[in-house]
Amino acid sequence: MTDHPGLKRSLGLWAIVALGLGYMTPTVMFDTFGIVTDETHGAVPLAYLVALVVMLFTAISYGRLVRVFPSAGSAYTYTRETIHPVLGFLVGWTAMLDYLLLPLVNALIIRLYMTSLFPDSPGWIWVVLIVAVITGLNAWSINSTSNVNFALVGFAMVMIVVFVVLALGQLADGVGQGTVLTSQPLFHPGVHAPAILTGATVVCFSFIGFDAISMYTEEAKDRSDVPKAIVLTLLIGGAVFLAGSQVAQSVFPDTSRFSLVDDPLPEMAFLVGGRLFQILFVSAAFAATVASGLSSHASVSRLLHVMGRNRVLPQRVFGYVHPTRRTPVYAVVFVGLVSLLAITPSLELVSSMINFGALTAFSFVNICVIALFAVRRREVRTARQVTTNLVLPLIGFGLTGLLWSHLHRDALVTGLTWTAIGIAYAVVLRITSGTRLSDFELDLSDNLMEVN
Repeated sequence: MTDHPGLKRSLGLWAIVALGLGYMTPTVMFDTFGIVTDETHGAVPLAYLVALVVMLFTAISYGRLVRVFPSAGSAYTYTRETIHPVLGFLVGWTAMLDYLLLPLVNALIIRLYMTSLFPDSPGWIWVVLIVAVITGLNAWSINSTSNVNFALVGFAMVMIVVFVVLALGQLADGVGQGTVLTSQPLFHPGVHAPAILTGATVVCFSFIGFDAISMYTEEAKDRSDVPKAIVLTLLIGGAVFLAGSQVAQSVFPDTSRFSLVDDPLPEMAFLVGGRLFQILFVSAAFAATVASGLSSHASVSRLLHVMGRNRVLPQRVFGYVHPTRRTPVYAVVFVGLVSLLAITPSLELVSSMINFGALTAFSFVNICVIALFAVRRREVRTARQVTTNLVLPLIGFGLTGLLWSHLHRDALVTGLTWTAIGIAYAVVLRITSGTRLSDFELDLSDNLMEVN
């Protein structure tokens, strides 16, 4: 039994779902709409549908592993416990590229929003301000983070519904396709599989967040809520993306009406609802970005905390939990310091790095299901066991592999470089400590005692 306080169990089912939806940033669909429209030749909903199918198989694998390993750490914990601790470390290290950079991306997007509104103000002021607020809320308590996130996500969702209603009015007036009941956004001449798969790798970024829910396992009031929340978040987010992109693609079959294809959200809002709605919708996008900053900051600090608790990162810093606030406060502050790097880089540079970490986590979660249930437990004696323990995770792994094959070259180079740094760190840790990573491992029984 640990002598240190554990994380506080205070999150209900819908609070966890809201954190997942906040992480996903529902309005991001409109930010990337122009790029994906050009990439898929006007079939954005089909790209989202392909990505959703891939994510559903992986979500099933996440849900199964959460029940077996009720500990924070996500793909890092699962790989560490089912395959090998060193591989678990490398998966956690690689996934950290995704988790650690997303709070930075959100701070960067907010910097761009604010400097466009106040062009004479230095961008660093907005980065410092938003990072300070988000870090403070996360350090104070998971409840404060959850409550603010819930309100921001709710506002963003309401504005997306209003956008859909206004867009339907445009279609009724004969704009675009002139009807929402059209298959054109899903299939039409000129739509080809390679383009759709490339588009799916872009919109895969929109789904990042449902997996991060597993980071809150130790803070859920009822740990059985976590696998439910994973599936609910994916289905709700997927429904929003599919419905929104179907209506938007019907109104805007191509990008000819946009002056800024890279981020057409403000123009789309103006064209369907006028100036007042444009202000409200941009405000909703801002709120969704802050919500994503809150939830992504919370989840990566939990990953760092578990890696610190297991002593593969400095334990005194990352393994520490505040005795009264019950938050991994040093890990939270570290993420805040990293987020301050949003003062200088470009959005394109940072966002290109993120999908590598996410796809690594998705791939290994499917492999872990096979390693645990099919290999270690040998639960492949019946047709049902073969289906759930072998066929479904293999499909999830194979579909994730399709996204891997269309990942941007910059993401591959950056991700492989980050992985190489992780390998070098593991070697240095071995040399300086005289101990292997596997010697740092806690028994699963000790983990279960700790989270209880």
